[in-house]
Amino acid sequence: MSTPTPLTSFLGGFGLSLPVYSLMILNGNVFGISGFVHRAVRGNREALIATAGLIVGGTIIGAVEGRGPESSSLSLPGLLLSGFLVGLGTKLSNGCTSGHMLAGLSRSSKRSITATAIFFCTAVATTKLLHPPRFLPTNPPDYSLNTMDKTLLIAQTIPLLASSSMSFFNPKKSPSSGERELRPVARLAALMSTTVDFALALRLSNLTDPKKVTAFLLLPSHPAFDPSLAFLALGAIPIGAILYHLFRGPEQPVLGGSWAIPKSGSIDSKLVLGSVLFGIGWGISGLCPGPAVINLGRALSSGSQLTNWLWWSFAFIVGGLCIN
Repeated sequence: MSTPTPLTSFLGGFGLSLPVYSLMILNGNVFGISGFVHRAVRGNREALIATAGLIVGGTIIGAVEGRGPESSSLSLPGLLLSGFLVGLGTKLSNGCTSGHMLAGLSRSSKRSITATAIFFCTAVATTKLLHPPRFLPTNPPDYSLNTMDKTLLIAQTIPLLASSSMSFFNPKKSPSSGERELRPVARLAALMSTTVDFALALRLSNLTDPKKVTAFLLLPSHPAFDPSLAFLALGAIPIGAILYHLFRGPEQPVLGGSWAIPKSGSIDSKLVLGSVLFGIGWGISGLCPGPAVINLGRALSSGSQLTNWLWWSFAFIVGGLCIN
């Protein structure tokens, strides 16, 4: 039985749009969590820091809450299958709910619109096939902000201020090239601050709970439908679109390096197949890379449910390694 949380999910979604924008402005990068993890496994230094930031954010949450993440009702084979399909699918389609849905839809990317439509529809079909008999009708919506919610809101100001200060105290453009000076250490700091911020905002939204995601994928026709994910999207995507289209500036990262935000791309078989596989894996468990990595940090902090999150993460990594 799920409890809709419209207010905290909306506020969490709004909070997610800010680190996505900050990372774009500071480093010129898409905030794509599956990409972070896939590149981290192959030794990319910036991706390692980004992945570590999400785990650190999770450990902070676990320490403040004093408990671990919500448990999964899936068997070990189900967790392994879900993790493998999500890893394989996100590697093929080059994105997940953060890179395609939050960042991509905000940019009006045709690839991301296509990917999101495919993995969402596939996840809905998978969820309806596997889960409805286990779900009870939802509780009445909870519009309150409890002590933990307020703590998370306040905590987000710390990494947000860190990211803002890096933008404010940025180096001047090089007189010879007109480009920003490359600042490798500052870029790593930006990755850490934005990913910790993202973790705190996602926990505020309550969408780190896979049962809430699954309840959303049942759609409104089902009595167990939980609309919280829609409120997250409503808080994140419009603000993200405004920030991208009106405030992205000259497309030169503040901390140097190349502007790596894609303008366009082909809609090919890899995108379609990867989105289908990701959608199936997402529908099986209600888990995508962001909540999984953050919950791994929460489990490390509390010692609760650690084995399940390690197995899912292991299967995700294996799935990604199947694609060169």
